[in-house]
Amino acid sequence: MGKIAFVFPGQGSQTVGMGHELAQTNEGAKAFFDAADKALQFSLSSIIFEGPQAELTLTANTQPALLTTSMAILSFFQNKGITADYVAGHSLGEYSALVAAGAISFEDAVIAVRKRGELMEEAVPNGEGAMAAVLGLDRDKLAEVTAKITAEGNAVQLANLNCPGQIVISGSKKGIELASAQAKEAGAKRVLPLEVSGPFHSSLMKPAAEKFQSVVEGMDVKEATIPVVANVNAKTMTSPEDIKTNLVEQLYSPVLWEDSVREMIALGVDTFIEMGPGKVLSGLVKKIDRSIKTYAVSDEASCLAALEALKEETR
Repeated sequence: MGKIAFVFPGQGSQTVGMGHELAQTNEGAKAFFDAADKALQFSLSSIIFEGPQAELTLTANTQPALLTTSMAILSFFQNKGITADYVAGHSLGEYSALVAAGAISFEDAVIAVRKRGELMEEAVPNGEGAMAAVLGLDRDKLAEVTAKITAEGNAVQLANLNCPGQIVISGSKKGIELASAQAKEAGAKRVLPLEVSGPFHSSLMKPAAEKFQSVVEGMDVKEATIPVVANVNAKTMTSPEDIKTNLVEQLYSPVLWEDSVREMIALGVDTFIEMGPGKVLSGLVKKIDRSIKTYAVSDEASCLAALEALKEETR
C-alpha cells in the first residue's frame, strides 16, 4: 500500500450549496459550519448553503467558506479512521492542510483566512490587477517574458505553476495584457483571462502580506503532526517557525503546485484525495502523473465511494 495525501482546493472551486448535504446527514460535518458562524460572528453557513453566488465569490467570504467545507469533508474521513501521510493545499487550501495537520485550530484558521481575504481585496483597487492562465508554454520561457515586462515597469509574475503547460500569471492589468500577447508570440497555445478580484500571488500583494504578518504572529501555531508540503518551496514543513514564514510569503509568491505534487509522489504517495468542491486538483495531479490514483470527494456519495475504494486497496 502506497502513501495517501489529502489535498485541499483554493479559491475558484466554491459553489453555492457545497457541503450542505454532509452537514444535514453528519453531525461531525455540521459542527464545522456551526463553529465557523460562531467564530466569525455572522452566518457564513447561510451564504455557503443558500448564496447568492456573488456574495459567496467575494474573497473575504470565499476563503473561510472553502476552508469550512473542506474541514467538514475531512471530518467524515477522520471519523472513519482514514489518515493521511502528507497534506497540501492550493493557495488558500494550505490553511485547510494546516488544520488537518493539527498545526492551527479551525477557529484560528477561519478568522485568519477571513482577514487574509479582506487584506487581499484591499491591496489593489478593483480592476487594477488581473490574472490569466497560460496554456502550452514552458515555465522558463514564460518567466523570461514576465521578467522583461516587470523590468519595464508593468508588474507581472508567475503565480500558480499548476501542471505541465498550465501556468497562471498575475500582476497589473497592463502587465497581464502585455504578457498575454508576448506569451502567444513565444508559442503559448492559449491565454485565458481569469475572473478574480485581484492579482493574487504577485508582488502587488506585498502590502497585504505586511499587514497579514501580525495576523500570523497572533496565531497559535503548533508543530504539525502530518508533514505539510508548502506552496512557496514544495518542501515539507512541520515547525511553527517555518509555517508562519511560509504563510506570509505565500501571499506574494508563486504556488508551486506541480513541484509539490511531484515531491509527494517522490515521498511515496500514490493516492491523492481532494477534499472540497470540484475536481480541479485531481485533474492537475492526473496531468502531472497519469499512474496516480485520485479521488475528489465533496458529498456523501463521493466520500463513501472513496472509502470503499480505499478498503479494496488494503484488502
